[in-house]
Amino acid sequence: MSDDRRITVDEDTRRSSRNGAEMPDGWRVISAWRIARIVVMDPELEPFLSLFPPSDLSDPPTARKQLAELAAAVPVTDTAHLEIENRTVPADPDVPVRIYRPHRAQGAIVWLHGGGFVMGDLDTEHPWATMLANGSGATVISVGYRLAPEHPFPAAHDDIYAVLNWTAEHATELGIDPSRIAIGGHSSGAGLAAAVALRARDEQGPPIRFQLLHQAGLDDRQLTWSQRNFTDTPFLTRGKVAQMWAYYLGSTPATPYAAPARATDLSGLPPAHMAAAEFCPNRDEGIDYALRLMAAGISVELHQWPGTFHGSQAILSAQVSQRQNAELAGALRRALAE
Repeated sequence: MSDDRRITVDEDTRRSSRNGAEMPDGWRVISAWRIARIVVMDPELEPFLSLFPPSDLSDPPTARKQLAELAAAVPVTDTAHLEIENRTVPADPDVPVRIYRPHRAQGAIVWLHGGGFVMGDLDTEHPWATMLANGSGATVISVGYRLAPEHPFPAAHDDIYAVLNWTAEHATELGIDPSRIAIGGHSSGAGLAAAVALRARDEQGPPIRFQLLHQAGLDDRQLTWSQRNFTDTPFLTRGKVAQMWAYYLGSTPATPYAAPARATDLSGLPPAHMAAAEFCPNRDEGIDYALRLMAAGISVELHQWPGTFHGSQAILSAQVSQRQNAELAGALRRALAE
């Protein structure tokens, strides 16, 4: 096994290697007070690691440019069976959306790009919105919400809630069944989706049929095992997560509408599909949120993809990525079926 396929994960421990102290399976001693676990990346993803530089968010314009370059390298699936339209949703301020309408689509999803609340737009999400619309048969309404740090919480949250209301109010015009509207997204977009689902429940807003949450960023506290130990994983690091939450929250204390993991009551929320990457700081908060949804009586499908990292689904040649992307679309198709 090539050393390049290994990620070393450190954890402070009271265990000592002195006197032949026993270590858990899969761990090796690297000092008297620290241990490391060797984990293996999917071999089809390994050659592409150099394309995912360990960038940070210290310079938002540069980070946005890097994400745009990564997105531009992702092949766009065939759009022949899609009607694609740019619209503006009236709000304060107005919100740009891009609508991907398959032939005979009846359900829809309000879809939110990732990018740590700081990066991403309608163009960077174009390959994924196209793939999701083609694979699910649902109308995808991709939202160009406002970005931090220029626009901290609740700007993006309010933009998305305005689009959700607009979608429900214009269902007939959009050619969709108003009882079959889902919400979802990647990474920070998935966190935003979960937060808006909480608000829709609390304010008795438009009924949401389903949540499609992929590699979700849900918790600003960074207390989970994966947040504390996956400090230097590809593309998303602990430091980058801390930066994104600092930009998004600004001087505002975190609430469940900003960080959904802080919600104490998850009852009455829509069914969810939660997908996590194995080597991702966000992994455990997504799994924990899914388990808490189940404990609250919500139907949940939970999937952790072995050997993957945050954003690795962009490596379309890998079989695990193909399965991930197909499963996202399939979960949405099943959820919106009659």
